[in-house]
Amino acid sequence: MAKSDHKRHAAKHKIDRRLGVNLWGRPKSPVNAREYGPGQHGRSRFQRKSEYAIQLEEKQKAKYTYGLLEKQFRNLYEEASAKDGVTGENLLQYLESRLDNTIFRLGFARTRRQARQLVSHKHIVVNGITVNIPSYRVKVGDVISVRPKSRNIEVVTESIANAPRTKYKWLEVEPKERTGKYLYEPTMEEIPENINVQLIIELYSK
Repeated sequence: MAKSDHKRHAAKHKIDRRLGVNLWGRPKSPVNAREYGPGQHGRSRFQRKSEYAIQLEEKQKAKYTYGLLEKQFRNLYEEASAKDGVTGENLLQYLESRLDNTIFRLGFARTRRQARQLVSHKHIVVNGITVNIPSYRVKVGDVISVRPKSRNIEVVTESIANAPRTKYKWLEVEPKERTGKYLYEPTMEEIPENINVQLIIELYSK
């Protein structure tokens, strides 16, 4: 392993350990080796976290989970808070409807990072049009596909072969055709990420 790769992996392990979540789905994440849940053992020196620290940590977890920079996340929050409805649910729906996240959920990539690369390298089409912007917001009824020339590239074939059997109700997927459809906006309860959006709202409301 190259020195730069080792440093990058070590940095990711450090973030996983601090947040108590395997953010990148790595089999060697230190979180996977725990025999105890976050806060149950070996965390006595962290038991007196301030309210602000807890809120900040939750925001960082959401940012790292979906792969957003601070400015991107803040802008998304502002948009979610300005929209009618529940701000927390709006925020999660915006995060889930990102094209890179949708590719990940459909099983065409094993991680969101891989999904971003597929989009950036023009392997993905939406409604028949190539889209190379990972943050592109997928809309209800959109058909998302791997373009024909890219359907058998290694990243896609391996991802589909190893895709979890978990099905997301708001997505329809045809693995053999490398195609999926965004059926509706998921509710907060349907989104599997363990993110307490209320803490994020409280942080930004200060």
